[in-house]
Amino acid sequence: MSIKEPDQSVWDRFWARKQDLSKVYPASPAIRKTIHKYFPNVQGLKILEVGPGTGRDSAELARQGADVYVLDFSAESLKTVENLRIRERLEGNLHCVRGDAFHSPFPDNTFDLIFHQGLAEHFVNPNPLIQENFRIIKEGGYILCDVPQTFHIYTVIKHVLIAMGKWFAGWETQFSIKGLRSLIKLAGFHITYEYGDWMRPNLFYRILREACFKINVELPKYPLHGTLYQKAKDAFLDAFDRVPLARYTQLSIGILAQKPKKK
Repeated sequence: MSIKEPDQSVWDRFWARKQDLSKVYPASPAIRKTIHKYFPNVQGLKILEVGPGTGRDSAELARQGADVYVLDFSAESLKTVENLRIRERLEGNLHCVRGDAFHSPFPDNTFDLIFHQGLAEHFVNPNPLIQENFRIIKEGGYILCDVPQTFHIYTVIKHVLIAMGKWFAGWETQFSIKGLRSLIKLAGFHITYEYGDWMRPNLFYRILREACFKINVELPKYPLHGTLYQKAKDAFLDAFDRVPLARYTQLSIGILAQKPKKK
């Protein structure tokens, strides 16, 4: 089967169906937790999110005083972020830029932090993407890259749908934690921190919820929130997350890495 990366039209169709943010799950909370762990005060930082999707993480960082840019080639994605920017009155701190992430319209050494989630896996060769990130990050600045993890049922389901021609993006790959480390190191970054996320609520519930939308039935976004079962499950997962083996069971994994300063 020939590999065909998703083009702009794929993402325009996808995000055109996602205008109601109340129905769309946010990105992994591990992304923002990691950012605030290493940047407890984002006031005045220059931050770029590549492929922002709904832009909610960028909007929150802008609310906290960061100077945030979002870069995407999908007009529909940027329209979603633009609507959020206006609604939340973030015009001074949140900036929408349409462009190519492989040839971004920014000078060298521009950003303190670049982050993206669900982006690198859509390219047959993501190395130029990470190298371009390296170019526009300041010396001593950081990249945060979050991708699907290989050893998960999500990978099996995805590749069955790809083989059937039913995957929403047409094609997508995945990474082991070892493979993600190699990708980040190859561009010249030094790894600072690694994390993973199992997705809460889980994948199967989210699939069911999406299917129900097609018959005009809306299931609760977080069905067991606040219950003893959910609290116990979260406590177990949080404890297991500290074990390196967890990176081979989680749906998504991420790495925070630093661009070294010149000596």
